[in-house]
Order: sequence, then C-alpha cells, then structure tokens
Amino acid sequence: QVELVESGGGLVQAGGSLRLSCGASGSIVSINSMGWYRQAPGKQRELVASITGGGTPKYAVSVKGRFRISIDNTGKNVNLQMNTLKPEDTAVYYCHADAVGYTGFAFDYWGQGTQVTVSS
Repeated sequence: QVELVESGGGLVQAGGSLRLSCGASGSIVSINSMGWYRQAPGKQRELVASITGGGTPKYAVSVKGRFRISIDNTGKNVNLQMNTLKPEDTAVYYCHADAVGYTGFAFDYWGQGTQVTVSS
C-alpha cells in the first residue's frame, strides 16, 4: 500500500503565492512520476504539473511560468510552488504518484486533496 500525504493549500488573494507539498510512503519499490492534479466544482480533474523521478517536469499551459514543481533526492517528496495565483486556480488539488509497489506492478495513487482558494 502506498500513501500520499499532502500539506499546504489555503486561502490567498489574487497575485499571491502558496506552496503544496506531498510525501509518499509505504510499500514503494520505485516511483515513475509524481505530480498534482486539480478539480474545480463542476469540472473534470486536470493535470497541473508532474515530474519524473529524474526531475523532468511537465506543466499545464495555464500554469506554465507561474508554477514550479520540484522533487527531492529520494524521489518520494514533491513540492508545487504556486506564484501569481489567479481566481481560476481555485480548486481541490490532489497529489498523484505513478508508483511500483511490492507486487511489481505500477499503479496510480492519490492523496486526499487540499483546497486552494484564490480570492479576487
């Protein structure tokens, strides 16, 4: 079993910054990638940013240049620095990991979600 524990999030005014953190623990053999998705009310969950264990990032067009994702040397802790936040960034943000457990198979794992609210 793989567990993802998130921290960060909260309420911020437009133009402000927030930092999200996520740590993976449990029966992990390896992590292919970690990242953040978000889901706003009435909308589908969408990729915000992801990063491979080797450190190659990928960003949604809407956040490129404003958000920065990073992963530590263990490959099990990922951070998302969110700058110049906009009201449209308001959503529940979910940590995601594409991880290989003791079964030898890769699965998608999700955190419980953390609310980010940007006021105008």
